[in-house]
Amino acid sequence: MVLQAEVLFAAIFSLGIMGTILGFALGYAAKFFKVEQNPMINKVIAIMPGSNCGQCGYPGCTPAAEAVVNGEAAATCCPPGGKVLAQEIAELLNISLDLSQVEDKPPMLAQVDENHCIGCARCIKKCPTDAIIGANKQIHAVIQDACTGCEACIDVCPTECLQMHPIQTTLKTWHWDKPDVSIKPDLPLAA
Repeated sequence: MVLQAEVLFAAIFSLGIMGTILGFALGYAAKFFKVEQNPMINKVIAIMPGSNCGQCGYPGCTPAAEAVVNGEAAATCCPPGGKVLAQEIAELLNISLDLSQVEDKPPMLAQVDENHCIGCARCIKKCPTDAIIGANKQIHAVIQDACTGCEACIDVCPTECLQMHPIQTTLKTWHWDKPDVSIKPDLPLAA
């Protein structure tokens, strides 16, 4: 009995020492082999919507931000961000920007017309956020909280039963409009 306890203690002790040594080795390796990233990329990622919808042509907001910072994509590449995001990116990167081509549309959600849905499931495979539920040969539905309005499902639907509709304003979705920063009030200074 005593021999088994000593063997068990020795095994636990040796595993503890090995874990500590390997932990320090991994910590050192993480610092030694660290890949430096442009700090501007993290700043652009912080102001992106973060929906990873793919409307910009990139698989998510992080690759899109890297492309914008590296000059491979325009500051206007994010449709959900609209003019406000494009202007923030241009100010951050200190570049000039023509906002005349940027369309600023309200947030949209996909909706299924149940009378025309044939249950082909093409939209389910195309949705980047898994917002569409259903199965083959069954009517599909859109989970509105998960839909980012990327319109990826619209192009693949053979019966055109998916349409984009603006988000209906409810108590849950209502928000104050952002103030127009271009208007500067002429207020007298308090004495």
